[in-house]
Amino acid sequence: MSRIYSSAKEIDFKISDLPNMPVPTEVLMVKPTYFDVEYVINPHMQGQIGKVDTLQAVNEWEHLLGGFKELGIHTHVLNGVKGLPDMVFCANQSLPFIDEEENRKVVMSIMHTQQRKGEVEIIEEWFHKNGYEILHLDPAVTEKFEGMGDALWHFKRKLLWGAYGFRTNPVAFQQISELFDTPVVILELVDEVFYHLDTCMCMLNEKSVLIYPDAFTETGLEMIHMLFENVIISSKYEAQKLFAVNASCPDGKNVMIQQGSTDVNKKLRDAGFKVHEYSTYEFIKSGGSVFCMKQLLW
Repeated sequence: MSRIYSSAKEIDFKISDLPNMPVPTEVLMVKPTYFDVEYVINPHMQGQIGKVDTLQAVNEWEHLLGGFKELGIHTHVLNGVKGLPDMVFCANQSLPFIDEEENRKVVMSIMHTQQRKGEVEIIEEWFHKNGYEILHLDPAVTEKFEGMGDALWHFKRKLLWGAYGFRTNPVAFQQISELFDTPVVILELVDEVFYHLDTCMCMLNEKSVLIYPDAFTETGLEMIHMLFENVIISSKYEAQKLFAVNASCPDGKNVMIQQGSTDVNKKLRDAGFKVHEYSTYEFIKSGGSVFCMKQLLW
């Protein structure tokens, strides 16, 4: 079913009513060969131009890649491209999907900033070579959409959570809902520090989610609490300075997260999750962490 939900009073389903979706078993990552902070397009980049320790960034990236391999997730690696330092954040250029007949599809992004527009065609070429059906939004309708930065699949269910406010137009989700024949719950983001949904919302499993609540409106929070039984809350410090909510839980039990997120990590362990800490300090300088640095695939 294709429908947009923007308030709790509109929600006419339970999560258990929705069709199942397989859990992604593969991951794409882009080498940080040319990663650096060369411009400012988000608040985290302020004062960071030229301050990335590129050798340390490579070490952090390789450690995270190894972490996905240790969880049994098949990894794909794409070379970075000179002049596109943020392509390493490869969650942003696309939104992959698998339908009931196991056809793999992907909607390509329309990036908000000129500095990142060139990344999309390179990622699209990779999807084409790997057998995905390539879909595009109508640019006459949607001016901007930043992939899984602002669109998160509910764990194991055919339901998309979408966000707008800074990098994505809300009309994008009407097109996506129709292309994928899927319901979309849309949330407004209200703090420019949390400019993507993946900075303030992390899907954990079918019943659990990690959020930074002050990034959302009361209307958005009401929908989140309505559809999740277990809502884990991050403090402002850990969400903003440590990107704790930009974590990844690819299998519903193992959470890969920036190291040092003490409070969130305790809450995750208390809820039964296994926590794996990674240093992504160099990437945080550019406004991204664990979730941004990969694209989960089927």
